Amino acid sequence: MNQQRLTLSTAISLSRILLLAPITYLLVVEGPDYRWWAVGLLLLAVATDFLDGYLARRLHQVTDLGKIIDPVADKIGVAVVAVVLIVSGDIPLWYGAAVLGRDALISLGGLYIRLQKRIIPQSNWPGKIAVSLVAVYLILSVAREASLETIRTVLLWASVAVMAVSLFSYGRRLFIGRSVKG
Repeated sequence: MNQQRLTLSTAISLSRILLLAPITYLLVVEGPDYRWWAVGLLLLAVATDFLDGYLARRLHQVTDLGKIIDPVADKIGVAVVAVVLIVSGDIPLWYGAAVLGRDALISLGGLYIRLQKRIIPQSNWPGKIAVSLVAVYLILSVAREASLETIRTVLLWASVAVMAVSLFSYGRRLFIGRSVKG
């Protein structure tokens, strides 16, 4: 495995964290089309999430640092947007708590695996699908588009179901030790 410290893919992951400042500003300060600008920046953040993983594999730049920064950037991004949307009343408190709680549990489990087995666990498919559904739900919540309310409601419940599956999957990995990749 390539142990370079800062690679292009890791820099792209870090850019997701930097995008949070303008996204938060656009969500907190009401202005003409600010929500739509925030949607555009959120879509850019989602694109960087796919791009960093693709480039890491394609350019053979998979590093331990990248395996840490990528999911941390996702979790920070989701947390910041979820908290702002809870405060603004755009998503239910229970949903935000479920998202943040799941991410906290997965992070603690990953840290435990890192400390006990000296490996950095990678994301699994249920986790990737869950974060994608959560991201789409949050983006639609930012948009506040009435015509998308039915889709938003379906995404709310679909994301809750997949979050539960992914949490079970990560828990199984932690307690049974299966499917841990270094």
